Amino acid sequence: MEIPSKYEPSSAENRWYDYWMKNNYFHSIPDEREPYTIVIPPPNVTGVLHMGHMLNNTLQDVLTRRARLMGKNACWVPGTDHASIATEAKVVARLKEQGIAKNSISRDEFLEHAWEWKKEYGGVILEQLKKLGCSCDWDRTAFTMDDNMSESVIKVFVDLFNKGLIYRGYRMVNWDPQAQTTLSDEEVIYEEKQGLLYYLAYQIEGSDEKVTIATTRPETILGDTAICINPNDERHHHLKGKRAIVPICERSIPIIEDEYVEIEFGTGCLKVTPAHDVNDKALGEKHNLETIDIFNADATLNSFGLHYEGKDRFTVRKEIAQELEEKGFLVKTEQYLTKVGTSERTKAVIEPRLSDQWFLKMEELVKPALKAVLETEDIKFFPKKFENTYRHWMENIRDWNISRQLWWGQRIPAYYYGDGQDDFVVAENIDEALKLAQDKSNDPKLAIEHLRQDEDVVDTWFSSWLWPMTVFNGILEPDNDDIKYYYPTNDLVTGPDIIFFWVARMIIAGYEYRNEKPFKNVYFTGIVRDKQRRKMSKSLGNSPDALKLIDDYGADGVRVGLLLSSAAGNDLMFDEDLCQQGKNFANKIWNGFRLVKGWEVADIPQPQASKLAIEWFHAKFDQTLVEIEDHYSKYRISDALMATYKLVWDDYSSWLLEIIKPAYQKPIDRTTFDAVIDILEQNLKLLHPFMPFLTEEIWQHIAARTPKEALIVAEWPKIGKNDNGLIKGFDFASEVIAGIRTIRKDKNIAMKEALELSVINSENASNDWDVVIQKLTNISSISYVDETVEGALTFRVKSNEYFIPMAGTIDIDAEMKKIREELEYTRGFLQSVQKKLQNERFVNNAPEKVIALERKKQADAEAKIETLEKSLASLL
Repeated sequence: MEIPSKYEPSSAENRWYDYWMKNNYFHSIPDEREPYTIVIPPPNVTGVLHMGHMLNNTLQDVLTRRARLMGKNACWVPGTDHASIATEAKVVARLKEQGIAKNSISRDEFLEHAWEWKKEYGGVILEQLKKLGCSCDWDRTAFTMDDNMSESVIKVFVDLFNKGLIYRGYRMVNWDPQAQTTLSDEEVIYEEKQGLLYYLAYQIEGSDEKVTIATTRPETILGDTAICINPNDERHHHLKGKRAIVPICERSIPIIEDEYVEIEFGTGCLKVTPAHDVNDKALGEKHNLETIDIFNADATLNSFGLHYEGKDRFTVRKEIAQELEEKGFLVKTEQYLTKVGTSERTKAVIEPRLSDQWFLKMEELVKPALKAVLETEDIKFFPKKFENTYRHWMENIRDWNISRQLWWGQRIPAYYYGDGQDDFVVAENIDEALKLAQDKSNDPKLAIEHLRQDEDVVDTWFSSWLWPMTVFNGILEPDNDDIKYYYPTNDLVTGPDIIFFWVARMIIAGYEYRNEKPFKNVYFTGIVRDKQRRKMSKSLGNSPDALKLIDDYGADGVRVGLLLSSAAGNDLMFDEDLCQQGKNFANKIWNGFRLVKGWEVADIPQPQASKLAIEWFHAKFDQTLVEIEDHYSKYRISDALMATYKLVWDDYSSWLLEIIKPAYQKPIDRTTFDAVIDILEQNLKLLHPFMPFLTEEIWQHIAARTPKEALIVAEWPKIGKNDNGLIKGFDFASEVIAGIRTIRKDKNIAMKEALELSVINSENASNDWDVVIQKLTNISSISYVDETVEGALTFRVKSNEYFIPMAGTIDIDAEMKKIREELEYTRGFLQSVQKKLQNERFVNNAPEKVIALERKKQADAEAKIETLEKSLASLL
């Protein structure tokens, strides 16, 4: 097969991905092999590939491909999440473009539009993952609203309700007025924002006295139902039992006492709005206050807002502040830094709201999950530091608000049959619900048409927390072959930002429904940021087009570029130059392969230099493989790649190929050629998880292969004998080579000009590597002598001193002048360092590291002076 002069990524990527798919390498079924299982963190069905996905899925593919090479039955399950809030927003927006309002159509009609949208856009991100080279078992692709998944969610809901763990309650919740749904605490992001603190004057009823109250939200005064003072605040003792008049709405409200009020904050008087603040609600319940909700679901004001009815809350804030000032109620304003809760999905400012919602009790459920990570270590976190984050959340967990006021999602299986607070049943389907309702109501005449199902759906995370089980149908069929074979899964690769949303909850669900961990290891990636450390986002415009990067640098180049700088748990400062580095690495490997395949092979004796180089590389390979295996075991994937990168770029391409390369227009011996091809194949195996396309392309060019012999299913290298003697010998020889090359460069001596080398005999002197030194530096002879060689330049490697005679090669007088100038400079530098070290004040006050650095400068200068003096003496 002819080898192209250039590696063309796009051609290779399409060809080999099609080949892998055609030969079913990604598909897994239970067999006698050890399973290796990863479930993908399902991206939103609305999503497109971004840099976070690129990093996360590249890491998963590396682990999966390596497991496959190690002979394991690798199963990487892909899929998408229905993303209730995000998807419903997309569908509502599309309907709006068509002139259709959501509230003008039925639920079933809306869901038809939603499924149509999913059909059109839902597979985009999975197709993009194929471009990256992801070796997922596409036959197992799952979606969190597949029939079996939805049935599993409903079954779990009913089970938890029957266990007394799910309940319905009227609570203060986080309300997203844009999505018009409640959110869990974990879906609220708190951001510091500059605002104003408004000081408002409330008149005391029946007198001219006024009391001043500070608030950041003047619009909510229309929902005030009390003023609260601290009973220990002497300033306000006289107000006990009196009433005040709320500005604008002129409502008369009581003045109550409670130690909850901080005397030091603001004026020491607190306005109480039970419908719009969780703490005010607690005060309201304690003191039997009226609750007045002034907002509609979209955060416009309702009829309690008087002449502001129908206006947005932030518009009202500006207008009511102006009205308060005009009417003399606004005393003053101050700049005030406050934390504002925003929706993780829509970025809208959250509104506290009283609402009937469904909750899951968490206190008992978390106990096995806490123990598994923090006590028994059945589940390991990488990096370990995230255990503290996990502990803090789990030990301070609150009940989970699992209901959402949406239509897209699994509908809550609660059925109402009357007007009473408890007139409902929870069942997996309406037929079961009817039987339960008839028994509970003691009314056998109750019919299906008398039942109405709850309008809400469950939180999306309530379906994805079952993901490691439901992808194998482990809830509906808990004893099926797949779940028994693949569960628990091996590794979970995810971002630390969803440790609460998903990771912790999956662990909780795993112990509740299988009494077993859902995965053995959790590898937390960093967050991809730009060079200014900003998180990448569409709004900032700092996130590159992932597919364009693949077009420009090749999938392998992008994968390498991402992984070279992505240590576990540490954020990655993305720089496109990293992808260029990955592309350059791919080209280096390709050109090295073309070089080897371009050599003529002959049945001639193997040179000693080649024999020695092959033996050395085998030892170096084994040493590096030990290092790589250690990195993989600790999930230091970036380090594993760097070790592989250095082995291939430095040891193989820069050293081995240079040593064995035949002379110009001369053949290479067959023994060396066969050995270097075998070495190349072993290198390709190590590289394949990181660079699947390039490696398969080269592998298939090396020889004709059957599908069973493809690189993707080859055998991972085994660690052989680690010969440290060979490695140390080469390291020493490489320093000698570097010394000779430095002299050639400094003295401008061309490589074609042969030189002689002498070395003073010492205990370390060895001629084992002389053949390699001579070949790589064009040294005609190496002699071992007992004393300094006159008229020569010298350099030192450890305790050995080397001499290169310069007679006839350089201008002796000019060289002596240059050495004297360098000697003079170095002596002056040494003198300045010694002066500093003789200064007692400096030595006594400077940090130890600084002192150590100065002493090293002194030692280096002294060694350099000794070498320069010997070089000068040899030229005299």
